[in-house]
Amino acid sequence: MNESTPIQPKRESTEDRRAAIAKAARELIVEKGFEGLRTRDIAERVGINVATLHYHVPTKEALVELVAESLQQFFRGQHVTRPRAHLSAAERMDIEFIDFRELAFERPEIMLCFSEMMERARRDERIAAAILPLKKKWRRIVVDLLTEGVREGAYRSDIDPEPAATMLIGALIGFCRSKNREPDAFDRLVAELQRAIRNPNRDAIRATRTEVRNDRRAAQRLSRSN
Repeated sequence: MNESTPIQPKRESTEDRRAAIAKAARELIVEKGFEGLRTRDIAERVGINVATLHYHVPTKEALVELVAESLQQFFRGQHVTRPRAHLSAAERMDIEFIDFRELAFERPEIMLCFSEMMERARRDERIAAAILPLKKKWRRIVVDLLTEGVREGAYRSDIDPEPAATMLIGALIGFCRSKNREPDAFDRLVAELQRAIRNPNRDAIRATRTEVRNDRRAAQRLSRSN
C-alpha cells in the first residue's frame, strides 16, 4: 500500500449502528421522557445525520420497537450470563433479584427506560404494543417461580402467585424510581420481599432435621466409645 494512501476508517455495521441508536434513545427517554424525545437529538448523540437515522428507524413506531428490542436483548443476556434452568425455584428467584440489582446499580438507564415506557404505555398504543409483551413475560417468569416455589415447599403455601408477582415487580420498579437508590436500601428491600414469600416452616423443619442428625451422630459416638 502506498504510504500516501489514507487508511479508510472501518465502517460501522448496521447492527452496531442500531445498537448505538437504541442506547441514545434510552438515555434521552430517561433524561427527557418520551415528550422530549427528538430524532435530531438522537442523531446528534450517535454522531449521524437525521437522514441516516431515518434509514435505520424510518418511523416513531420503528424507534419504539428498537428500544423495546434492546431492553429484551439485555434481559436475555442476563439469563445467558447466569444460567439457572438447573436450579430450584427459590434459587432462580434469588438470581432474579441479582439481575435486578445489576440493573439498578450498573445499568440504571435500562430499568428507568423500561419504567418510563410502561408509564407512557397507558396513553400510547404504539408504546404499549412494543413494551407490554416484555412486561408480561417478566411477570409470567415471576408467577411461575412463585408457583413452583410453593410446590417445592420453599414459599408459603397460602401465596397467591398472581398478586404476589405484582407486589414483587411493583416494589422493584418503585425502588428504581425512588430517590434513595443505595445498595444497602436495595438489599434490605430484597430481604423483606424474600421474608414475605418464604415458608417459615421450612426453616423449622430444616432445624429439626439438623438436630435429629446431630443426636444420631452423638448416639453413635457414645455407642462406639462404650
